[in-house]
Amino acid sequence: MSGDSDCTRTSPSAGSPSDNEFLPDRPKYVCTLSPDLITKAREELQEKPEWRLRDVQALRDMVCKDYPSLGTCLDDAFLLRFLRARKFDYDRALQLLVNYHTCRRSWPEVFNNLKPSAIKPVLESGFVTVLPRLDPDGRHIVCIRPDRWTPSNYPITENIRAIYLTLEKLIQSEETQVNGIVILADYKGVSLSKASHFGPFVAKKVIGILQDGFPIRIKAVNIINEPRIFKGIFAIIKPFLKEKLANRFFLHGCDLNSLHQNIPPAILPEEYGGTSGKLDTSAWNELLLASEEDFQHDFSQLVLPCDNSPHDMLGSGDADEKQCDDSLRGMKPQLYYCY
Repeated sequence: MSGDSDCTRTSPSAGSPSDNEFLPDRPKYVCTLSPDLITKAREELQEKPEWRLRDVQALRDMVCKDYPSLGTCLDDAFLLRFLRARKFDYDRALQLLVNYHTCRRSWPEVFNNLKPSAIKPVLESGFVTVLPRLDPDGRHIVCIRPDRWTPSNYPITENIRAIYLTLEKLIQSEETQVNGIVILADYKGVSLSKASHFGPFVAKKVIGILQDGFPIRIKAVNIINEPRIFKGIFAIIKPFLKEKLANRFFLHGCDLNSLHQNIPPAILPEEYGGTSGKLDTSAWNELLLASEEDFQHDFSQLVLPCDNSPHDMLGSGDADEKQCDDSLRGMKPQLYYCY
């Protein structure tokens, strides 16, 4: 079902009450949050349970009025992700939703044929996984290990696809929508040659998605075992970071005690001085791969419009890539210096 027809049939101003028989069947939203999380959502996200469905309908109406060809899913649960990510500010939630679709359209190397089975080699390498236990604030820990990637096996975009699907899976949980996530990135063994694949063009795209194009709250980014080369990598990333997210980066070096101040040892694997056993990626891989049909169903509702498209939030085309290539040439001396 296209977003255009969906909007035409669901906007309150689109027809008479007799049109109700043509309304598409949508899953009825049922809140799964605990009483404590309902209170947290009220205090931190300005979410009022008694107004929740009214707010969702308001966002739906805005989509139908301003972006009738967006081609988005309009289910309550789906739109609620964007409201929570922007603290129920209608305008900001709408922009986030538009950006979400713009990101998907502007980077076909990442978003074409996006499904778990397509990124199985990345999952098997252990590049990205989710630790089995939540932190004390109820947040999942996304563990990224760039040293597990061999560039000759597949391009860097495959890693980005795996991270994106991981986030898509996590954000299905209402608990994650409220609590957010924590990232743990282990840069042990990252060489200059590997770092050179992450230039400004890729950095701009990835940061654009994480900050402005995906409905998830990143509460902390913990960097461990970063070599001197990471100074060059961070120099590439930092210009694209907003101050709020930049302040949530924590560089621990090889100091596990420093890491443990942010993430308790009880939920960390032995590799990071934790007490929860060896790092095992198989459970998360199996969960993600078992979600193949769910992803295919969800993504089938995201129709790419042929015209009337919103402005490309991230920028695209040869001019944008050329500008980033020029920036990369300027950054390379920093990479070599740090190395």
